[in-house]
Amino acid sequence: MSTLQKAPGETASRVIEKAKVLTVDKLQTAATVLIVPGLREHVAEHWQTLLQAKLAKVRSVPPLETDKLDCGARVRAIQHELEQIDGPVILVAHSAGVLMVAHWAAQFSRPIKGALLAAPPDLDAVWPANYPSSETLGSQGWNPLPQGPLPFRSIVAGSTNDHLASFSAVSRMAENWGAELLDLGEVGHLNPAAGFGHWAQAEALILRLDQ
Repeated sequence: MSTLQKAPGETASRVIEKAKVLTVDKLQTAATVLIVPGLREHVAEHWQTLLQAKLAKVRSVPPLETDKLDCGARVRAIQHELEQIDGPVILVAHSAGVLMVAHWAAQFSRPIKGALLAAPPDLDAVWPANYPSSETLGSQGWNPLPQGPLPFRSIVAGSTNDHLASFSAVSRMAENWGAELLDLGEVGHLNPAAGFGHWAQAEALILRLDQ
């Protein structure tokens, strides 16, 4: 995130002009955006990381140092970040972060302006060998996944060729949560391995939720 420092001999008016430039460069939202990553560590080229740098009002749930697969610990981390935010909030979750949001909504009560829920994985699917098994996730509290309607407006954005969830499974999740379903087409798991990277559509969807 850009920082503003006064150079030696620089006038106050020049500092104000620099501040205006930095503000214009940022995507402005009325709500604070809370980024909810999945199980990944910090990835500089991930679209959520790039989005965080673009937004003016934003926080992110940090990676866990211990108990990394503990769903309860992940949910508490979301709640901790929300407690630091005054005013309206938009959640932007990806992958397992979407499941964390569903668990959080079933356990905590706080007004949420909207949520962008991208590429949720299917806990009942057989995942590739480099991912946790369904048995491991089940022992860490991920199952059963909350099925009731989310108490806030939400958009579930799904891929038609995600190796972690079929589009029909994503459709069922959206229907159970009372969310709008957005078909992204063939975007893989919407991560750097699939070419994302910058995901421009996320910005438009956030602005729609912010209305």
